[in-house]
Amino acid sequence: MRRWELSIKLSPARKQPLSLQLAGAIVECIQAGRLKPGDALPSSREFSQLLGVNRKTVVAGYDELVAEGLVTARVGGGTFVALSPTTTFPRHLAANEAPAYELPPIKQDPNRRHAAAPGTLLICSGMPDVRLFPAAALARAFRRAIGPHARPLMSSDPCGHPRLRSELATMLARTRGLPASPENLMVTHSIEQGIDLVARMLLQAGDVVVVEAFGYPPAWRLMEMAGAQLLPLPLDADGLDIKALEDLLGHQRVRAVFVTPYHQFPTTVVMSEAKRKRLVELAIRFGFAIIEDDYDHDFHYGRIAIPPIASGVGRASVIYISSLSNLLMPGASTGFVIAPAPVVERLANFRAASDTYSDAAMECAIAELFEDGEWLRHANRMKRICATRRDALATSLTRHLGGVVQFRVPDGGTSIWIRVDDAIDVANWSQLGEEEGVRFFDASAYEFSQSNKSYLRLGFSYLDENELDEAVQRMARALVKSRASESQFGCNSPFVSRSLQVAKTR
Repeated sequence: MRRWELSIKLSPARKQPLSLQLAGAIVECIQAGRLKPGDALPSSREFSQLLGVNRKTVVAGYDELVAEGLVTARVGGGTFVALSPTTTFPRHLAANEAPAYELPPIKQDPNRRHAAAPGTLLICSGMPDVRLFPAAALARAFRRAIGPHARPLMSSDPCGHPRLRSELATMLARTRGLPASPENLMVTHSIEQGIDLVARMLLQAGDVVVVEAFGYPPAWRLMEMAGAQLLPLPLDADGLDIKALEDLLGHQRVRAVFVTPYHQFPTTVVMSEAKRKRLVELAIRFGFAIIEDDYDHDFHYGRIAIPPIASGVGRASVIYISSLSNLLMPGASTGFVIAPAPVVERLANFRAASDTYSDAAMECAIAELFEDGEWLRHANRMKRICATRRDALATSLTRHLGGVVQFRVPDGGTSIWIRVDDAIDVANWSQLGEEEGVRFFDASAYEFSQSNKSYLRLGFSYLDENELDEAVQRMARALVKSRASESQFGCNSPFVSRSLQVAKTR
């Protein structure tokens, strides 16, 4: 056996077909110089015996290499590495190589973090639990969407496939009271893409956008990249401080106000109806747009949901952005924008310039979930599960951290906003939490000034009840270490004693 042949290992356990594994291994030998131009490859019969695979597998692998121009086959004469391959292998860029052109400055993301270590419980996440994803139902719908009657998939409407837009419009009009129709609705890959398109369509350099002092940093960055100047205003017990907004409008022209009124992100407070009404009055009077980010409307528990601002009087001043991602999965054509037709038309022009073709197959598959009732069944199931998990997290927090945290059990959403004892160094606690195998952040991750560290946002949708309890126990053990390192409390402290007892049960 020749030396280069020794490096070829094929495994049926891998997802990749054996023929492609063989082709890839030969490519690696050519790249490494173990096989040189003009070298002969073993015959398909010889190679199949050598590797213990079917001869057809070797033939298919050789055919792949011929198609790529890496080898040549002579009828009755064998297979050879090409003398002048049509496929070249570029040298990898070194880490310190830089382009000759100048790069513009970019605002660094202070909340960007390394990947969590395996086994870490992400109690910081408000994303859906992928284990609850209706994979089988969506797979069946997707197969039907790309089946023999797939002609409708040729749609290239930048607003999304008409079939999904129609289903979404019907659902949103029925469940949220929105004036939705296929003509004033755009489907996007994500809620972030919707925010990006709205920002680029609406804003110009120097435009002032009012945002909540606690909010969603990716949305802030997208509006800043569109040229906006962001002005944060404080929150109170029922949302954005409207009096502060009125004072600002007395001396400052505002282009838009970006709000999360249903479950304010990240504090989960709900904007009162009086404030919503006043916000719309100000928008009409001063001529600014309300960008309503309704990121988790589907998650409300045990009470009547307050309708969106976009469903009421003055709705023409509102651009409504939402998503199905918390019920389904991020990125799978789950975002959407509702706005007056002239706004949607302009959004379509921006979308067509950079993302001409919508994901029609996925959109038709999701539309089928609506049509056959699977979506409603899945949505109801998710709400029941998340309500149970919310209560489980609240119970665990009271049991393991009750002496140092205060919180209100929210009526909706996928997270709990928690006030932490001022004596605790939350940043140090969070860092030690990583060592204990749990990830959570202090409030500076969500505050515009990035200075407030006395709060936590803990999600309950990503983990099940047992995992949530384990995550809080890990937080408790990390807090014991944090306080011990700071020597703030002695071991006779009731909290420390209880937490140490929890740690010893592991």
